[in-house]
Amino acid sequence: MKKLLTIIGCLVHFAVFAQIDNPVHWTFAATPVGDHQVEITATARIDEGWHLYSQFLDAGGPVPTSFQFNNQEDYLLVNGVNESPTAIKGYDSTFEMTILYHEKSVTFKQLVSYTNPAAHVKGEVHYMVCSGQKCLPPTDVDFDIAVNTALGAAGTTAAVSKEQVHMEKPAAAKDGDSSILSIFLAGFLGGLAAFFLPCIYPMVPLTVSFFTKRSGTRAQGIRAAVIYGVSIIVIYVGLGLLITAIFGASALNEAASSAAFNLLFFVILVVFALSFLGAFEITLPSVFVNKIGEKSEKGGWIGLFFMAFTLALVSFSCTGPLIGTLLVEAVSKGSYLGPATGMFGFSLALALPFTLFAVFPSWLKSLPKSGGWLNSVKVTLGLLELALAFKYLTNVDLAYHWGLISRDLFVGIWIIIFGVLAFYLLGKIRLSHDSEVPSLSIPRLLLAMLVLVFTVYLIPGLFGAPLKGISGWLPPQQTQEFSLNAAAPAKAEGSSTHKYAGLFHAPENIDAFYDYDEGMAYARKVHKPVLLDFTGWSCTNCRKMEASVWSDPQVLKRLKEDYVLISLYVDDRTPLSNEERYVSRFSSKAIKTIGQKWSDLQQERFNTNAQPFYVVLDPDGKPAAAPRAFNLDIKAYTDFLDKGIAAAKQYSSN
Repeated sequence: MKKLLTIIGCLVHFAVFAQIDNPVHWTFAATPVGDHQVEITATARIDEGWHLYSQFLDAGGPVPTSFQFNNQEDYLLVNGVNESPTAIKGYDSTFEMTILYHEKSVTFKQLVSYTNPAAHVKGEVHYMVCSGQKCLPPTDVDFDIAVNTALGAAGTTAAVSKEQVHMEKPAAAKDGDSSILSIFLAGFLGGLAAFFLPCIYPMVPLTVSFFTKRSGTRAQGIRAAVIYGVSIIVIYVGLGLLITAIFGASALNEAASSAAFNLLFFVILVVFALSFLGAFEITLPSVFVNKIGEKSEKGGWIGLFFMAFTLALVSFSCTGPLIGTLLVEAVSKGSYLGPATGMFGFSLALALPFTLFAVFPSWLKSLPKSGGWLNSVKVTLGLLELALAFKYLTNVDLAYHWGLISRDLFVGIWIIIFGVLAFYLLGKIRLSHDSEVPSLSIPRLLLAMLVLVFTVYLIPGLFGAPLKGISGWLPPQQTQEFSLNAAAPAKAEGSSTHKYAGLFHAPENIDAFYDYDEGMAYARKVHKPVLLDFTGWSCTNCRKMEASVWSDPQVLKRLKEDYVLISLYVDDRTPLSNEERYVSRFSSKAIKTIGQKWSDLQQERFNTNAQPFYVVLDPDGKPAAAPRAFNLDIKAYTDFLDKGIAAAKQYSSN
C-alpha cells in the first residue's frame, strides 16, 4: 500500500508541474541627475536557476539584451546603455561559445537629456533567458517613463511591462479553486448516483455480509471495510491521474477549447447515453475480470484491494458511462488535477456507503429492496447525458461557424429530452427492459415534478427569453433565430464595419471590437479605456458573466458609454490569411487561426490561458487595475470598470 501511494504521489507531482514560465520581472524608473537630465533605469529580477544575457554578445549565439527607444524628438540619448554588475563570463555548451550573462538581478542605465519637461521616454527591451534545461523564446517588454518625476507618479510607476502584468493576479484568482471544487462535487454526486445503479446497489448487503462473516471480531470487520473503501478511492484516483499522465497537463488544458476534443466528447456522451438507455452494454473482457477476481481471494489488505478492483471491473457495464462522462467534464474544464479530483469525489461517494454499512450493519434493514427502480436510475442518467452531449456539439458548431444549432433549436432539443424524462418518471413512457410502474413513489413523483418545472421554464427560451439561470449552457443570444422581442438582435451602430464583425457579435448590442489592434487604435482616438475580454465559444462561465453581470444596468451603461470593448475569442477556428500567420515568440508554435492568435496574446502578455479573463487598459494599453476572472459580484465589477474610467480621465488630462 505504501509503495502504491508513493507512485500516486509521483503522478500527482507529474500532473501539476507544467506552468507558464516567467523568470524575469522588470521595473523601470527615472532619476534626476542634473538640469534637464535624468537617468533611466531598467532593473531585471531574475528567478533562481535562470540567466539573462548581456547586451555584448558575439554573433551566432543567444539573443543579446537590447533596448529600442521611440519618440526621440523630445529627448536625446547620451552615450549608450550601461549594465551593472559586470556580466558573468562562461562557456555555453549549447551554443558552443563563450557568453556573457547575468543572474539574480541586473540594472541597465541610460542617460537622457530632455527639452520638454512633459516628455515620456518610450520603447521596448528585447531579451532572452535560459536555464540549465531550456531557453525561452525572445521576449519584448514595453516601457513608458516620464522624464520629470515631479509631474506625478508616472516617472516611476507608469512604465508597466508585460512581465509586471504577469505578476498581477486576477481579482478572482480563486476561480481555479472553484473549478476544482465544482469538479469534486460533480464527481461526488456521480458517485452517489452510481451507488444506486443495478450493478452496485445489490452488492452492498453481500459485501457487508462478507466483511462481518470473514472477520473474527467487529473491529476486524470495520478495519477490513475501511481498507476496502480506501482501495476503491485509490483505484479511481489512480485512473484520474493516469488520464492526466497519458494526455499531459497541456493537452488537458487545450481540451477545454479544442473543437476536436469537444466533437469527440459529443460522440462519447451519445454512446454512453445509448448504453444507459439499454441499446447495448459496455463491458470489459471477462478474462481480465476473472484474473483480478482470483487475486481478490488472497488474504490481508492485498486481497481487499483486489476485491475493490473486482467491484470496479464488474460494475463497469453501468458505471463506465458515468465515469466516462465525469472524465469528459473534468477534462473540458482544462484543469490539470480535474480528472483526479473528479475521481476522488466519485470514489469517496461510492466507498462511504460500503464502509458505513459495515460499521453499522443494522442500517441495511432501512435500505429499499432492489427492483425495477434501479433501471429507472440508469435511464434517467442516460437522458441527462444525452442533454449534456449537445452542449459539446454546440461548442464545435460555434467555433467553426457551421451555424447548425441555433439557440432556439438547442432549447427545443432540451425541451424534448427533459419532457421525455418527465413522462418516463411518471410512467407514461416505458422502455423494453422496464417493468410496469403500478404506482408512483413520493421521491419519483417529486423528481418528475421538478423535471416538468424545468421543462416549462425552458419553453420561453424558444421565443428569445434570456433564461439567465442556465445561460452558461446555451449558445449565445445572438444565435437566436426567432424572438418575440424583435425579429433579430439589432447590431450596434458602426459594428458592421469592424474587423471580424461578420463572425462575432457582442451581447446586449454592445458596439464591440474583435481585433486587438483595431480596438486599441479606436480607444486612443476617442480617449476611452479598454475592456479586454478574453472569451471563447466553449466558455460556460463567459456566458454566465455576460448574462448575469454585463446585463446589469450599471455595468451595461459603462460598457456602452465609457468603454471600448475588445472581445477576443481564443477558441475560434477561422483561419488567418497567409499574411497574418506567424510563429509565436512565446510558444514557438505556428499561429494559423484567429483563436490561436488571441490565445497567444493572452499567454504572452498576461501569463494565463483561462477564460473568462478581463483586463482594463488605458488608451495607451497600460493596465489600470488588476485583471479579473470569473466572479458574479456586480459591485466589484463596476468598481473594476471605474478604475479604468479614472485612468482614461488622467490620460486625457495629460
